[in-house]
Amino acid sequence: MSANRNLHRAKTNKKDEFYTQLVDIENELRHYRDHFRGKVVYCNCDDPRVSNFFHYFAYNFRVLGLKKLITTCYKNQQMDMFSQHDAEKAIWLEYDGTRNETGVPSIEDIGIHYLEGDGDFRSQECIELLKQADIVVTNPPFSLFREYVAQLIEYDKKFLIIGHQNAITYKEIFPLIKDNKLWLGITPRGKDMLFDVPKDYAKELVATKKEGSAYRIVDGEVYGRLGSACWYTNLDYRQRHEELILYKRYSPEEYPKYDNYDAIEVSRVADIPRDLGWRDGRADYIFEQIQS
Repeated sequence: MSANRNLHRAKTNKKDEFYTQLVDIENELRHYRDHFRGKVVYCNCDDPRVSNFFHYFAYNFRVLGLKKLITTCYKNQQMDMFSQHDAEKAIWLEYDGTRNETGVPSIEDIGIHYLEGDGDFRSQECIELLKQADIVVTNPPFSLFREYVAQLIEYDKKFLIIGHQNAITYKEIFPLIKDNKLWLGITPRGKDMLFDVPKDYAKELVATKKEGSAYRIVDGEVYGRLGSACWYTNLDYRQRHEELILYKRYSPEEYPKYDNYDAIEVSRVADIPRDLGWRDGRADYIFEQIQS
């Protein structure tokens, strides 16, 4: 592999290694609690030693009524990019809520198992764990978002994941939104989300980026900032079915069609024409005059 390719991969991996804060997980997941009762949850991009997804589900195992929690962690072969991790192998764990009477398990209570491979979510051993799951919840690598979602759809899994808001426009993602197979979560799109990052990458952010844009310093700690992050899911929630109060009417002059796509431009939700129609919360707004 060339040196340039190595550098490019290192840059991508650093950008992918963002750890979601517990407060952001709690604020989103509290709206889906009924979905988790009696279910197997799989967090397949999460080192339980540093993952707040593991922390949330392990500490709320009984409250949520989970059946089982499974987590797996990808282990990159280039050790310097994963300075927070001490193990030489990828790990996984399985927790069924019975190993600690206090209901507050620790890593020691659960135990760590080692994967044969590197823990890539696309590996066969991780796919076998995926098959056991009912719901997948994690922050997958943004650079692999297309592949990640494609796998969830292929195996018909429920999910709640974080991605870049630009993923809405991906040719692999937009049809899923149009076909009502995927939609945005409850946290408003564009809301700032701060992420824990490896110490070496934090130093790089401070040295090369602008504070308030790429990172923020809170109580002396450097956090990566992603105002473009949002939640994607196929778990239903009440807010999706609230009626929109619309007042504008469609006209070809005010709502021109795209030249290369059979759709009209609507910049804001408030500007959706009321005579366009809304089908069961779907994103494909249908208007007879456009079709003719």
